Amino acid sequence: MPEPTVAVLAADYFESYSVVGLLAVIGVLFVAVAFGAGRLLRPVVPTPEKLLTYECGVDPVGEGWAHTQVRYYVYAFLYVIFAVDSIFLFPWATVFAAAGYGATTLVEMFIFLGFLAVGLLYAWKKGVLEWT
Repeated sequence: MPEPTVAVLAADYFESYSVVGLLAVIGVLFVAVAFGAGRLLRPVVPTPEKLLTYECGVDPVGEGWAHTQVRYYVYAFLYVIFAVDSIFLFPWATVFAAAGYGATTLVEMFIFLGFLAVGLLYAWKKGVLEWT
């Protein structure tokens, strides 16, 4: 059986990428056509009322800048950190069950959890986790 040439191997290699590229082009075209159709089909009737800033159905009062509590962002950030942690725990549990990976994956996961614990301890020491 003859050995495949470099050109044949390269063609097979790039064929898989051409499918991904074609799918990306189709996706971009689909979005462009949808936005273009929306722009062409929507009614454009600007009135002074429609040009006002929308604030949950209430007429805007005061200036545009509002004071926002930072603690809400901190809680959201902590949630994202622990959501990412849980995303890493599921594949870890799968690999941990495989033969030959037990001790290595256990040490790696404890290092990862240690970094998270140090970050949580730092946030707790700084008083970030207090709601008041």
